[in-house]
Amino acid sequence: MNAGMLAVVVIVCYLALLLGLGVFSSRFFKGTSADYFLASRGIGPFLLLMSLFGTTMTAFALVGSSGESFKSGIGVYGKMASWSGIIHSACFFLVGIKLWSLGKRHGYVTQIQFFRDRFESDKIGLVLFPILVGLVVPYLLIGVISSGTVIQNVTAGAFPATFHYEAARLNGSVPYWLGAGVICLVVLFYVFFGGVRGTAWANAFQTIVFIVLGAVAFFAIAGELGGPVEATKLVQEYNPAKLKCTATAADRANYEEKLAAYEADQQAAIIKPQEPKSIDDLAFLMYFLIPLSVGMFPHLFQHWLTARSAKSFRLSVIAHPLMIMIVWVPCVMIGVWATSAIAHGKPVIPPNLGNPNAVLAIMVKKLTSPALGGFLTAGILAAIMSSLDSQFLCIGSIFTNDIVGHYITHEKLSDRQMVLIGRGFVVLIVAVTYFIAVQWKTTGVFPLAIWCFSGFASLFPLVFASLYWRRVTKAGAYACVLTAAAMWLYLFAQSDFGANREYLFLGMLPVTTIIALSTLALVGVSLMTSPPSPETLDKFFRPAGGRGAATASIASGALSDA
Repeated sequence: MNAGMLAVVVIVCYLALLLGLGVFSSRFFKGTSADYFLASRGIGPFLLLMSLFGTTMTAFALVGSSGESFKSGIGVYGKMASWSGIIHSACFFLVGIKLWSLGKRHGYVTQIQFFRDRFESDKIGLVLFPILVGLVVPYLLIGVISSGTVIQNVTAGAFPATFHYEAARLNGSVPYWLGAGVICLVVLFYVFFGGVRGTAWANAFQTIVFIVLGAVAFFAIAGELGGPVEATKLVQEYNPAKLKCTATAADRANYEEKLAAYEADQQAAIIKPQEPKSIDDLAFLMYFLIPLSVGMFPHLFQHWLTARSAKSFRLSVIAHPLMIMIVWVPCVMIGVWATSAIAHGKPVIPPNLGNPNAVLAIMVKKLTSPALGGFLTAGILAAIMSSLDSQFLCIGSIFTNDIVGHYITHEKLSDRQMVLIGRGFVVLIVAVTYFIAVQWKTTGVFPLAIWCFSGFASLFPLVFASLYWRRVTKAGAYACVLTAAAMWLYLFAQSDFGANREYLFLGMLPVTTIIALSTLALVGVSLMTSPPSPETLDKFFRPAGGRGAATASIASGALSDA
């Protein structure tokens, strides 16, 4: 059995295990919409941590981070992982716990239900729905594109008589369209039958899998390169700028010297150096805005509402930053090492690699044993699927509860009908996402993710103000949402729809301008319009001594001892 076929066997066995988990979790389904979409609000601390972490650590964190560090260097960790560790936990504490409290008190299932009540506007859902779905679909594409790319690269040689490609290294591999399609179907299966409980169980299992196997991949690859020190020495020799944020004149001189040697004799030089680039200081700083997106992720909102109590958040707030470090450090270092990795006298990564999404898969395939490579691929797929499932489910929930249930049938659907409609819309979204992914298979995962996260982050002022500013109004909310959407579309078009990876607006990341303008619109219009009614303010800002515990008190007590 060759390496490619062994990888196929391991992947099939892993996916079969997930299907079994889906069948098992479906046995606990209570048949109600509350159970399907929120697991009857009974998720404890460990499952909540695994769900939140598995959902946020997408293909972007594994495939995207290694590909981006291959292109841009080690600064990627500082731009995304460091900020994310701090901002994510802050959002869980300041936003997640308060939304959980309000959701439990008033029976909310989706973001739109909360915003409808908070801003006294029945129609705000019609504005938010297309924007939220429009931003979730690119998020879904990140996972589907990555899964197809990874499977195709690690299964090369499995079916030599069946599949042939222009790139000889891929001959015999499972086609991109087939690999991506199988992943979509497996995720669809356990989401379809298990709902959010099945998703939470699958996320817990898959998060453990990709954390453990990620660590194994790191040490296995490092060992094949002579250890972490030797692997880093090769980078210092050929691409020293990848180990810093700012390229120097010495880095430029080294690049020109190595490039001349490579062009003179490729076999002797082995590695083709990459042109050194610096990370702009202001852009680096403004990356802290990107992780604010978690405050508006609809799939995270849904997971927050599944918590059994406010104290269930405690473990997530504390452990999430540590888990980010455990996952991101190996992936970023593998990407950096890949720039200069040599095995058996040849470069591990082909010169002029056109698809950075393939870097992690190539490193795993070439620098680990066939059996270990198959298991490591399963770990990569685990990270991808642990976010796809939550995103598919949240879109079904929004469509069912907010569009069909509220606007079309006016809350007259039975629980069984709600579940069926939710499942049907999930199937539709999976099909649409898969079709787009097949057409855009070479799209870079990292830049696509940054634009997706920027869109959600631009709406963060809306949710934060709704929780902490009594004076924010319906008109201010509309102004914020429409300004964010308009500016995002304009700047996305200006960046050649994400193709220009280095695009800056006024010397800053686009997210900076979008958040600034959406915040200005929110505050300015709110101050110029009538404040919310006393009834609404009482509903969402009860004093500590009023009916029920104040959400501020709940948030403050969430991290205290039981």
